[in-house]
Amino acid sequence: MEGEAMDDELPPPMPADLPVGSGTLDELAGPLEDGQEDPVAGIDYRRAARALENLLLGGERTLKRRDVAQGVGLSLFSARKLWRALGMPNFTDDDLAFTAEDLEHLKIMPKLVREGVLTEDAAISVTRAIGQMTDRMVVWQVEALVEDMVVAHGISDAEARVRLVAELPRLIEPLEEMLVYSWRRQLSAGVQRLAVRAKQGLEASEEGRTGGEDDAPLPLARSVGFADLVSYTSLSRRMNEKTLARLVQTFENKCAEVISVGGGRLVKTVGDEVLYIAETPTAGAEIALALSREIAADERLPEGRVAMVWGRVLSRLGDIYGPTVNLAARLTAIAEPGQVLVDDLTAGVLEDDPRFVLTPLEVQNVRGFGEVRPVALGRGEGTGIVLD
Repeated sequence: MEGEAMDDELPPPMPADLPVGSGTLDELAGPLEDGQEDPVAGIDYRRAARALENLLLGGERTLKRRDVAQGVGLSLFSARKLWRALGMPNFTDDDLAFTAEDLEHLKIMPKLVREGVLTEDAAISVTRAIGQMTDRMVVWQVEALVEDMVVAHGISDAEARVRLVAELPRLIEPLEEMLVYSWRRQLSAGVQRLAVRAKQGLEASEEGRTGGEDDAPLPLARSVGFADLVSYTSLSRRMNEKTLARLVQTFENKCAEVISVGGGRLVKTVGDEVLYIAETPTAGAEIALALSREIAADERLPEGRVAMVWGRVLSRLGDIYGPTVNLAARLTAIAEPGQVLVDDLTAGVLEDDPRFVLTPLEVQNVRGFGEVRPVALGRGEGTGIVLD
């Protein structure tokens, strides 16, 4: 982690006396209209924001970037790589941007590199994962808390955002405890998948799609599934923001529950679409059928389309890549409302399982794959995934 980089390669600095990642509280509150009362009257929100920042960062910002780099034992270039991976903005040499607690925590990854536990590339990648995931988590949590305050107290969005600054101190500890608890549970589940289910996945990979020229170099055999909502774009144009937000939240919550109960993993959500993986073809098929059923049963949601493909994928940066992912996406796009599709190779893996009914459809020309025979997947014996 040595060398130097030009400062003009980096984004413009943020003043060190403002909370990182936010504007001033005046900007959050917005301008007042004639005759409008100040929504934060009586709240010393500047002092509250300063106190909150000190609480979160462990004290006042007293260190400059070169102080931190020297304290961590890195060149300024390498130190910038580390805090840029965490999602921090750029700082100038004169900014008092860091606290003593920052310095202690920023020593962690370089220490692992020096001890040979991680390579530099791995350390940066792991750090970037932490930065990106916690950034998204914080935005999600803040928006959820703001929305709750607006609904519960009948106040404006701007007022809720300012009041939240005063309310957050009492939430920091419980939210932090839940974060660490959830991370440990998720890591345990990841180890379980890695150590216990790997054998099952490898055995299942011998059924059907064993690694042809296209996917042989890819290491993981997985079920890859997509689910999306029909006519979402046109519906979203007719909905106000709150109604659209409720629709998306209902859809995502429903899908996340089904995927979790089915033993899969929700990879990501993008508006009206979710992407999931499972270790075996049968688990992926059960999740696909349950998603279709639950979407159809919810009167708040439009009709859904689901597709699932068994094949090999590359897992990087919390996402998955490869032809299997692309084929599952293409099949979702050509599925009829309420339909679940698989490709013929996946159907071949599932055909002897009485839990599934497979109906071959007409061959279609699928972009990027040429002629593909979609197969409709239906419920056979059993009830499938049951939600509490």
